[in-house]
Amino acid sequence: MTHNTRPGEGTGRPAEPFTERTPRVVSASKLHRAAARRKSRRFLAEGANSVEAALTGRAAIEVFCSEDAIDRFPVLLATASAAGVTVSVVTARAIRDLSDTVSPTGIVALCRSVVRDPGEPAEPAPRLVAVGQALAEPGNVGTLVRVADALGADAVWLTEGAADPENTKAVRASAGSIFHLPVVRGIAESDLVERAHQQGLQVAVATADGEVDVESAADVLAGPTAWVFGNEAHGVPAALADAADLRVRIPIRGRAESLNIVTAASICLHTSARLQAGAS
Repeated sequence: MTHNTRPGEGTGRPAEPFTERTPRVVSASKLHRAAARRKSRRFLAEGANSVEAALTGRAAIEVFCSEDAIDRFPVLLATASAAGVTVSVVTARAIRDLSDTVSPTGIVALCRSVVRDPGEPAEPAPRLVAVGQALAEPGNVGTLVRVADALGADAVWLTEGAADPENTKAVRASAGSIFHLPVVRGIAESDLVERAHQQGLQVAVATADGEVDVESAADVLAGPTAWVFGNEAHGVPAALADAADLRVRIPIRGRAESLNIVTAASICLHTSARLQAGAS
């Protein structure tokens, strides 16, 4: 295999792998910045799980692989080749520039954007949606996408102020799930409840002082639901909570003050998914 060719077209190790100064590497490295991602409608997916999901979802444009990682990812590189995706072998320094981890995995995919804006066509007849309200941490955004995917949600919606789901940390935290289900970003909080109602969804807000107990709400949570999980520091704003159809609490029986956003989302989404499956 040679750099900038598809696996199988060349033989042996690349004589001149791309360096950190190669224009394509320089251009891709700029995608660590949100402005560059927005302008180009491109983003980076690092690691075997994410690259595999990008290839399966036909979002990958190019795969960068370090020389010492070629033998670790033969199946992925062969998959890229079979899909007509260019494989570019790069130096260790170049892969560090393409990565945002302390110990790069050695494989990164350049991908076309998969996240939707609010004005784009909605997903058909969703029954379960996870809403991240102004989640500031990219890791939490990515993990919410992963949890939603694992528990069978139909989509993830992110309100204005949320971290970019195509941030490399968010993509890595999603473990490939960013390519599996629709993710909509930039929804105005003032439009959220109406958007949900227009799609036949009731709006449930997870809040510590909710009137409805998640453990005894089978009669209401079996219906199509958009679950709203609030900002890590401030929670769901009062105006949004008041506009919701349900304010739901998760009982805490131990001495912990609260649950983190991902744990709360896991409990709520699992409850709805289980009840919806039983009602169908």
